[in-house]
Amino acid sequence: MNIFVDTSGVYALLDADDSNHRKAKEAWSEALRPENALVTTNYILLESFALIQSRLGLDALRGFQSDMVPLLVVEWIGEDVHARAVSALLAASRKSLSLADCTSFEVMRALSLTKALSFDAHFTEQGFSRIP
Repeated sequence: MNIFVDTSGVYALLDADDSNHRKAKEAWSEALRPENALVTTNYILLESFALIQSRLGLDALRGFQSDMVPLLVVEWIGEDVHARAVSALLAASRKSLSLADCTSFEVMRALSLTKALSFDAHFTEQGFSRIP
């Protein structure tokens, strides 16, 4: 199975003080099964890098880069996906929805992904299942 990896899942896994840390650890170990591919986008990497660096520091960022990023299949956002995501974001007219979210949904639909390792309720609103 292919599983989309979102910033909220990554961050909860790395921050031991996060309220979802335990759930994220369990979900991550389940997602790491050999039959699964862990998919993300360069936009999620950018968002994750910024969040990890600002909240957890450079050592945590180095650990993320060396230990987790190599396990991910990165889908690079091109102009067409970016344009569709911007249109969706502006049409939704919701302050809490981000461009990274909208690109994630576009990629998940294009790749027929149904599950996301995420704590972001926007994934459920868009019809995807969240792990955990």
